[in-house]
Amino acid sequence: MSVSARCYHFFIPQPKNKVHRSTEQQPLRAFVPVAKRSLWFPTAAAAYFLLAGVLFVPHLGVQNDEALFASPLFAPKDWFYRIRLFHSDLALLLLSYLGTLKTLLYKPIFRCFGVSAASIRVPMIAAGALGIYLFYRLLDRIAGQRAARIGTTLLAADSIYLLTTCFDWGPVVLQHLLIVGGMLLAVRFHQERGRAALFGAFFLFGLAVWDKALALWILTAVFTAALAVAGRAIWAAVNLRNILTAILGFGVGASPFLIYNFTHHFGSVGENSGRDFTDIAGRARLLENTLNGQGMFGWLVEEDSALPRPHNPETPLEQFSAGISTIARHPRHNLAVYGFILALLVAPFARGHSLRAILFAAIAMAIAWLQMATTANAGGTIHHIILLWPLPAMLMGIALAAASRRLGRGGVAAAVAVTAILAGSELLVTNEYYALMVRNGGTVQWTDAVFKLSDYLKSQPPAKAVACTDWGILDTLRLLNRGSLRLRWGADDEGATLAGELADGGTLFVGHPTGREVFPGKLEKLTERAAALGYHREVDAEIADGFGRPTFQVFRFVR
Repeated sequence: MSVSARCYHFFIPQPKNKVHRSTEQQPLRAFVPVAKRSLWFPTAAAAYFLLAGVLFVPHLGVQNDEALFASPLFAPKDWFYRIRLFHSDLALLLLSYLGTLKTLLYKPIFRCFGVSAASIRVPMIAAGALGIYLFYRLLDRIAGQRAARIGTTLLAADSIYLLTTCFDWGPVVLQHLLIVGGMLLAVRFHQERGRAALFGAFFLFGLAVWDKALALWILTAVFTAALAVAGRAIWAAVNLRNILTAILGFGVGASPFLIYNFTHHFGSVGENSGRDFTDIAGRARLLENTLNGQGMFGWLVEEDSALPRPHNPETPLEQFSAGISTIARHPRHNLAVYGFILALLVAPFARGHSLRAILFAAIAMAIAWLQMATTANAGGTIHHIILLWPLPAMLMGIALAAASRRLGRGGVAAAVAVTAILAGSELLVTNEYYALMVRNGGTVQWTDAVFKLSDYLKSQPPAKAVACTDWGILDTLRLLNRGSLRLRWGADDEGATLAGELADGGTLFVGHPTGREVFPGKLEKLTERAAALGYHREVDAEIADGFGRPTFQVFRFVR
């Protein structure tokens, strides 16, 4: 079989029975029997994603926001809103916009597997891999296998999508899984009219809102885009039973979020609905840096300039990664921006439901991003921008597949080549993150020194309190020590409170040394307040990371 023929069969598995109409001319209902198709491709893509994510797990310390979900589980327990249920507290919200769905999922995980970097990260990587599989099923239903394979390849290879899944500090993983799963069920309802699928779709959408209310950015964008491109089909399905089914599903899924808002005058909306139009250009650049993969260099992984003792690659995998990095000349961005532009340029080649699906993805992306770009105190970091995913991969997959069909048999080879180039550039950037992570480790927020700090504090005689004097310490120590330390926030202590603690003499203080602080000046101000009371700072231990950088100080104040 020739190379072009193999490419053709790769992207267009041949049906057993001859189909007389092209897939672009068939309605959505033509893709109902997807369960009978071969599912080796999405399984392989999900398996790659899982394996790639697991390789990153041991190389960074646990970041504070990555550990936040466990704050209701371990002392000092903390939450934003809870209810009393069966004579115990049930936390429903961690913040006014952040729910405890992930908290509840991890309670049995920690009970069975303990607390470690692996038990924190691998379940979310597995959830991300499941999301890859569901995304393939979604694209297969709305645009066929060729679009599904192109889009899934680009999504699975995406560096930022992989890293935000592995280290889930947003958190974003459950958002992606629930919304993609809900969209898949909504399409299934449209094609098969099963009311159980309608209930399931809105139940997952409700869970997404409870997990993080910022899901409303994506959901409002998706619903608006769906009405714009398929309004007639949607209105045809509107009847009292379907409306009640959707409301019930969403209400059950979002019930913890709704309980708080119904009893607190919709506080979540009031606290997070402010608008800010001053930095749209900066947020557009952030969107570009998220799409091209370079947005987390220097924030997640440390640069060479900050490192006194970089590590040489040791294992065969690390040596292979370093070699690829050198050959590729240390790439910092992929070609996804050019791929996205290309997809927009060839979109007019699409017809019928493929064109409508492209318009749906484009409109949904635009509306969701505009909400992010104009929301005050939100939308300005990568863990917000990545919530747009997998819409970019959806648009590129459908547009490139549609264009390749218009080019005949040669279009298949073109689709293979473009997909390989785009995915290859993404994989090279992913490899660069891995090579730098091995060589330089993480930044102060992602430092592996937190594991040494945790072990050191566990080895010391119990302190009356362990006061954290900088951001990025308390939530991580609470999780790693499973509540065994008497932790509290101590950077802002002053007056009688500070005087009483210093006179008591039983408090250990933990912070970052000068020059490594997340909030510069906190340690200096605390030291000055203590000096005014007649105490000076005495360091018990200085904790360095695996690369020799002093990262934490454990100290006391003595008279």
